[in-house]
Amino acid sequence: CGAPSALDELGQFWLEPKPLPEGCVAVAEAAIGTGRFTAGDVWQRLRVLLESGQLGAARSAIAWLPAREAPVERQFTFAATQPQKFLAALPKTLEARAQREMAMFAAMRLARSDPRAVAASLEGQLGQLLPVAERRYLWGRVAYEASRALLPEGADWYERAGDAPLSDEQLAWKVRSALRAGRWPPVIEAIDRMSVSGHQDPAWSYWYARALSATGKPDGARAYLLRISGRPNFYGVLAAEELGEAFAVPQPFSQPGAEELAGARATPGLARALELYRVKLRSEATREWAFTVRNLDDAHLLAAAELARGAELFDRAINTADKTVSTHNFRLRYLAPFSEVFRTHARAHDIEEAWLLGLTRQESRFIVNAKSVAGAQGLMQLMPATARWVAGKIGLADFRPARVIEPETNITLGARYLKLVLSDLGHPLLASAAYNAGPGRARRWRGVTPLEGAIYAETIPFNETRDYVKKVMANTVYYSALLGGAHQPLKARLGIIPAKAAGERFNEELP
Repeated sequence: CGAPSALDELGQFWLEPKPLPEGCVAVAEAAIGTGRFTAGDVWQRLRVLLESGQLGAARSAIAWLPAREAPVERQFTFAATQPQKFLAALPKTLEARAQREMAMFAAMRLARSDPRAVAASLEGQLGQLLPVAERRYLWGRVAYEASRALLPEGADWYERAGDAPLSDEQLAWKVRSALRAGRWPPVIEAIDRMSVSGHQDPAWSYWYARALSATGKPDGARAYLLRISGRPNFYGVLAAEELGEAFAVPQPFSQPGAEELAGARATPGLARALELYRVKLRSEATREWAFTVRNLDDAHLLAAAELARGAELFDRAINTADKTVSTHNFRLRYLAPFSEVFRTHARAHDIEEAWLLGLTRQESRFIVNAKSVAGAQGLMQLMPATARWVAGKIGLADFRPARVIEPETNITLGARYLKLVLSDLGHPLLASAAYNAGPGRARRWRGVTPLEGAIYAETIPFNETRDYVKKVMANTVYYSALLGGAHQPLKARLGIIPAKAAGERFNEELP
């Protein structure tokens, strides 16, 4: 927040859910001292911070309120640490803003773990004490938390929020809760309210189109599907299918010539990266590679990708080929190293080779010695406990933890585990979710009624797993086409996910 545009810069950070940059604090204090920022502005920032759990930054903001308007520390701590007791001990009125904001803060804290309790409070004393606007604001927060927990009431509670301002994230979960409830009009309404940047997500173009079609507006639906049709991703494939377009992998598979490959080898940044990979400085090498290819045109990208493939840097080959705009090589984008090993184990376990490759591409980009922060290892990113369990299950002789990064061993264990999960859950979409987040979660994320597979995927509450599942399933379509198998549309692959049922029996052994 440096002069002369300090106040403008402060405005950019003021409603961000995080502490102000150090240089902005003095500017904020000056703006408050001169009346440029009012107590109302401070409360606005406070609410954003409290929504996101930024309690330290919230305490700093409270200090900028006039003493007569600020909540006392004891009240703040009580609302933060014992929100249910705070709401149970509400006074007879909430006339002072500090009282109302602390009551809403307590409700937001409790909604994260028990949105139904907060809904009951809103239908009772808390709802009676709050003005309409603040009551609707809280319904928006409760609906958001309920929808993220996949509670069926979430869709109804969003309706009770009325015209309360909702963030793009809240609106996204309003869409998802409406999809799970089978209600198309709220899908249209929520997407209409998103920001320009929110609208750019292909997911919302696809679901907006589906909602228009379901409400009798096929021409509008077609226009939205055409926006994303043909993009090489989950919703691009689904949009093309809705339009009735035949699926085909983009061709030709453009190959760099000898001169272009020689140019790639002579590129200093690529040469440095290859040398860093050779001496096993992977992090430094990857940064060097990414920096070098960031502004290359398609021809040079494909040459760099082919150079990486030749060096068996399969992740660099895939990621670099993925960047091309108009000239492509989808065989480089969807490399299939160790194909004989994958094919053998796919056949042995009666699972689709394309799915096995699609999952591995997403797990490791075929880096043999890949290791995640959580400790998962190898091509199929097996956790040590899972590897030991599967090795014991299949009686793998001579198994040692160090062998997990060997391609043959890793694929043997990973393919067998994937088959066990598939047999238990009965659907590749559920099994993909389970491979990333665990079988228990994949089961819990099903609906109280059967769900279209695309809706199940879109409403997975973990961002990482939601993105992972979409990419695995889209990868599978591309690998299937490249392997020459009979084409099965993505929507058909996603199918219908059965509802939860009482008394279901599952393999509780699965890690």
